[in-house]
Amino acid sequence: MPSPHQAAEGGPHSDGNRRPQGLTVVATVSGMLNAQVLKAKLEQGGICVLLDYESAGIVFGVTAEGLRLSEIRILVADSDAGEAQRLLEEGPPPGWEEEATEAAPPPNDEG
Repeated sequence: MPSPHQAAEGGPHSDGNRRPQGLTVVATVSGMLNAQVLKAKLEQGGICVLLDYESAGIVFGVTAEGLRLSEIRILVADSDAGEAQRLLEEGPPPGWEEEATEAAPPPNDEG
């Protein structure tokens, strides 16, 4: 069975447009950290997420903006695409800055 990455590249589960059948790209980001943050947000909303990326970008640490190797496509089931878009457009919850500040370690005052 081909991997989701192979399907996105035009394998047997692809419609020829770099999109596996039954899945919708809801976002394309640069860098694994950005992708993981969005994935976590969607999963918290009850949506299963698939990350599609060129493995060479991860292996070689290529993260430069604009390079295809650093692109990560966030895919969800077609039936979840509308809800996923809504969640991604939603801003952070009120009070998130205070919560993040309280959870942050104290600054290092050593000079």
